[in-house]
Formats: sequence, structure tokens, C-alpha cells
Amino acid sequence: MSDLQKSFAKAKLANLPLEPPLPANALVGEDRREEETDELQPLPETAQDEDSSSASSASSASSTGTIRPNSKHLCARPIGSGHGRNALDPLPWTDYFAQEYYLEHAGPDETVIHHVYFTPPAPKKALFVLHHGAGSSGLSFALLALELRKLLPDIGVLSVEARGHGETVVKTPGGQIKGGPHNLSLEILSTDLLNVIKLVQAKLEWPQIPDIVLVGHSLGGPVVTDVALKGVLGKSVLGYGVFDVVEGSAMEALQKMNMYLATRPKSFPSLASGIEWHTRSRTLRNSTSARVSVPSLLFRKADTGASHQAEQPWLWRTDLSATEQYWGNWFTGLSKKFLEAKGGKLLILAGTDRLDKELMVGQMQGKYQLQVFPDAGHFIQEDQPQKTAMILADFYRRYDRSALVLPAKVEGLLKKKP
Repeated sequence: MSDLQKSFAKAKLANLPLEPPLPANALVGEDRREEETDELQPLPETAQDEDSSSASSASSASSTGTIRPNSKHLCARPIGSGHGRNALDPLPWTDYFAQEYYLEHAGPDETVIHHVYFTPPAPKKALFVLHHGAGSSGLSFALLALELRKLLPDIGVLSVEARGHGETVVKTPGGQIKGGPHNLSLEILSTDLLNVIKLVQAKLEWPQIPDIVLVGHSLGGPVVTDVALKGVLGKSVLGYGVFDVVEGSAMEALQKMNMYLATRPKSFPSLASGIEWHTRSRTLRNSTSARVSVPSLLFRKADTGASHQAEQPWLWRTDLSATEQYWGNWFTGLSKKFLEAKGGKLLILAGTDRLDKELMVGQMQGKYQLQVFPDAGHFIQEDQPQKTAMILADFYRRYDRSALVLPAKVEGLLKKKP
């Protein structure tokens, strides 16, 4: 072959693709085989969406596990990713809590069956008591509970579900389950929380209530603050944390609440579509947390006239519009209560613009600890569970009495006191 022929052949070969193209039907068949064998693998714990937080990616450097990719599938589509068939499947609560309890409290006019998620503490260790926001559930704290136990393996976690939320039900004296609307006044909710703590103490036969850290998100903030202010739990309360709620901004936001409720879907054809709406609308910015918490927000209404149960839509478990009469009751006076209650104080916000004047003055006076997560949405503990857990763990260590070592002389004087 002459030099001219060789150069001509090289030019032709350079324009050809590196690999011969596959037939179109081969590509379809390969994609089908991939979908058929696609199984949901365990997600990296507390995996977060790429845009959820730059801080969360930094915190992943301290992860105790390392994900090692399979060399045979380096270029394959990630199994269980957002494009996979099972990416919107619900995740079980058992991955995050040890137990669930249905605790009965009988009163003269009603009986409340409180549903809680629970992981018991080690002996003489603290209990984190978590209260969700309006329309949410105890599983709003699922990922946070997991991350807390990684940092503080001996502490316990009690995630409470308010009446009209989750699986907590209220019964009449005759044993019939009450439908909505429920009495969700602040007084009732704080009393319910105290009852739950005492019921857990009785169930586990604790001689005394362990040290407690109260944590409330949104509506849960006023509830835990009210409990701390009343002082019923005495010195058991080490401190309390409030997530993304202050009086001033909450009262302003309530003016637009009905508009928001009118724009969100009334129902969903499936749990997967409910999970997808929460992530697409960025109501929740952590897809893993959405898969845990969203299913507990919905229920399928029984309809004997339907030919198939699967055809029934999934509806909201809590009718938020029916709670409007309590909105002012929840948040009025919150800032003053938060600053006056005894115990350590922690406030985590998604933006400093949420601070009102009273809290700004209190913060400058050093009356409480303030943390701001600018990349999180309203559901701070769901969007950034690792970062939230780190702040809570440090907060607890600051007030942990079990770690306090007193000089021998001081300890002796304390023992002599009647």
C-alpha cells in the first residue's frame, strides 16, 4: 500500500465512531432488562439532594462509612436513584426508631390514644422529646433521630404525634373515634405532651423522669416552650430547642396560610405521587426524609362503592384549614415565653429575617443560642438532619449534668444538704 493510500485510509478511519452503533431494538431491550432487574438498594444514610446545602456536603467528610462503587457498573445508571422505578417508595420507620407505642390516657370527657416513636435511653442518660409541627407527624424527626444516636449513642428519642396527626386518635366515652376538627389549643397540646412523658415513665417503670431535652418544630415550638415555662417537669428539663418559628414572622405567615392551602393538591393518586410533590415543590428538600415522613401525612379513605381499593385517592390526614381558630393561640406571646422559661435555650432558623425585635434583643444579651441554616427550608430537621443533629448534640453536652465532675469538697457539701 502506497503512502497516499495509507493516509487516505487513516482519514476515513478517523471519522468513524469508536464503537459500532447498536441497533435501536438492542438499546430498548437493554433498557428494559435494566428496569426489570432494578432493585432499590439502601440509600446512603441521610442522603440529601445536591442543592440542599453546601454545609451538608462538608459534614459528609466525617461519615463513618465509605461507599465503594462496583467496578463492573461504573457507567451504569445508579440503582434506586431519582430515575429508578423504586426511587419514590416509602421507607419504614423501623430503620430510625426501635419501637412504637400506643399510650392510652383516659379523661372524663375523652380518651386519647397517643402514638409515639421511641428509642429508649441507656440507664441514667437523657431523653430527647420531639414535637412536630401542624400537619406533620412524628416521622418528621426520623432522620434527625438516627443522626443524633450516631453522635450520642446512649441517649433516647421520643417522637410524639399530636392529636389529629399521625396515628394518634381521640375516643368518646362510648369508645367511638372522634372525627375532626380536634381541639388543638396550646393548652391541650402541652397537656398532651406532659401526659405522654408520664405514660412512657409508667410503661418503662422509671423511678423518676430522666434528664430531658425538649425539641419542637413550628407548632411544636410553642408546645415545648409552654411545657418548659410551666415547670411541671422540674429540673428534669436541661433545655429546649425551637425550630424555625418565632412569634413575629409566624403571625405574618398565617395571613397567607389559607392561600397556600388552596394551592396545594387536595389528594394524590398514590403515595409515590405524594412524595414526589413534596420534593418537586421543595416543601421537603431531602428526598430520603420525604420517603419516610410523607406516607404518614396521608391516608386512603375507605369507600364501599369503589370497585377496587387501589383506585381510591390518598387524602391529607390533618385538615389544616380546620385549625385556623387556634393559629393566633399558638404563637401569641411565644417570644416572651421562650426567653423567660428555665433551661438552656436553642433557636434554629432558616433565615435571620425571621427574628422579631424581642428575640433580637435577647440574642444580643446572650440569653439563648441562635443557629441559622440559610440553605434549609422550613423543615430544617428534614432538610439537614446531620447538621441539626450536630447542633443539638453540642447543645446537650453543654447542659449535660452527668458529665459534670465536682471537686470532692463541693460534692461532700451537696450530700450534707437535707
